[in-house]
Amino acid sequence: MTNKRFCETIKYDFKDESLLIEALTHSSYANEHNRDGGRMKYNERLEFFGDAILEFLCSEYLFCHYKNVPEGTLTKMRAAAVCEESLSALGKQIGLGEALYVGKGEEQTGGRENPSIIADAFEALLAAVYLDGGRQAAENFLYPLLIPQIEKTSVKTTDYKSLLQQFIQKESGEFVEYALEKEEGPDHSKTFYMTVKYQNNIVGRGSGKSKRAAEQAAAHDALVLFGELSDES
Repeated sequence: MTNKRFCETIKYDFKDESLLIEALTHSSYANEHNRDGGRMKYNERLEFFGDAILEFLCSEYLFCHYKNVPEGTLTKMRAAAVCEESLSALGKQIGLGEALYVGKGEEQTGGRENPSIIADAFEALLAAVYLDGGRQAAENFLYPLLIPQIEKTSVKTTDYKSLLQQFIQKESGEFVEYALEKEEGPDHSKTFYMTVKYQNNIVGRGSGKSKRAAEQAAAHDALVLFGELSDES
């Protein structure tokens, strides 16, 4: 894949193309081309910086959009969203493996499909976009990819709705009800606010980027109220 086509794929045009090339260059390729006294850069330094940017932007997003989710759960969500498996999947979505500069040996052993190489390159690419275009450019590149991944990981956390219903039925044999309180934001990035009621009383509130995630957050809030969970769980 050419650099031009790759930029079209990620919907970002680099003002300084050398940053893009550095982000896409694996050490194996640089080592091959530096044997003759060259000084080609590769993406490990950008990866270092991109890792920090990724963690910050992901943390900020989770903090702002999952307002009733406790720190412990947010930490688990972030870890799942930015792990190697997740980043590799995001990289494959944008054809990152095809765009990489890898050495001949790495090419022959399937380096373009290596999850670790793709994940590292994704972090490097994020850093390159940030350095070239600033924070807003980094968010515009990252969030359309990361937010759906966060939503996937959020439903893999503890099923608080089931835990809440089990607790309520054990106590009274009744059911809880969830209701949409409000929704905010544009169609492509809405935040939903849900309540959970028990005996016509609101016992929990939660927010999320999907109704399901907001219901889970509201159920967690209710379980904390009833003393079944701590704020840190």
